[in-house]
Amino acid sequence: MPVDHYENFPVASWLLPRRLRRPVEAIYRFARSADDIADEGNAPAAERLAQLAAYHAELDRIERGDTPTDPIIFGPLAIAIREFAIPLAPFRDLLSAFAQDVEKTRYAHFGEVMDYCRRSANPVGRLMLHLYGDHDPRHLAYSDAICSSLQLINFLQDIAVDYRKDRVYLPQDELAALHVSEKQIADGDARGTWNMMMGRQIERTRKLLQAGAPLGRQLKGRVGLELRVTILGGETILRKLHADPGCVFHNRPVLTKKDWMLMLGRALY
Repeated sequence: MPVDHYENFPVASWLLPRRLRRPVEAIYRFARSADDIADEGNAPAAERLAQLAAYHAELDRIERGDTPTDPIIFGPLAIAIREFAIPLAPFRDLLSAFAQDVEKTRYAHFGEVMDYCRRSANPVGRLMLHLYGDHDPRHLAYSDAICSSLQLINFLQDIAVDYRKDRVYLPQDELAALHVSEKQIADGDARGTWNMMMGRQIERTRKLLQAGAPLGRQLKGRVGLELRVTILGGETILRKLHADPGCVFHNRPVLTKKDWMLMLGRALY
């Protein structure tokens, strides 16, 4: 399941093959630092966008074969990109999503949310599959479903957290149809049709996660185990959200030590 600050990313865990840990760490450092630019601190929007533009410029340098000017983030990333012939499009998609977070705070319908997921989450899975040497189109589709569902789970976990940043990732048309107002989110009010709204979000997300789940059985060895644990983590959070849809206001659902033990056991056997 997602760990640490940048969600939906297996951060060079002990389950990964040793040879992949350094490139995964380099990719994670890139994604986390870029996400921090969009999310953390009090810098004005123009400054954040300028910093993200500088990340684009560093990718352009790597593409040309030049030495990056940032040795901490882009030095290791350049080595990984060249060693594994990693395409640059997923990195640019991530930067596009982070820039969107600076400028866009509401989503009119689910199609807009999924377009964001396509750029904010799906590139992670595609980068991982590339490192594994897996280019099967069917596996890429499974991966996209898993990554998008994990992003949606994160949105549901963080409804209150995101609102404090003036962001609402719940589709506006669906909120309006069920008469759920942003004032309810601001007040932490789970009365009325809140549970019904959350139930629909949870069920759609569960179906998307299940659509990608076969990939966890098709990938072999430690890579498959890592993915099965990730999928089970998503399922566990969804169960907690389903049991208490209002918990996002008072007790953000997280994975406990017991959850991790159960997930690992199920993933193994």
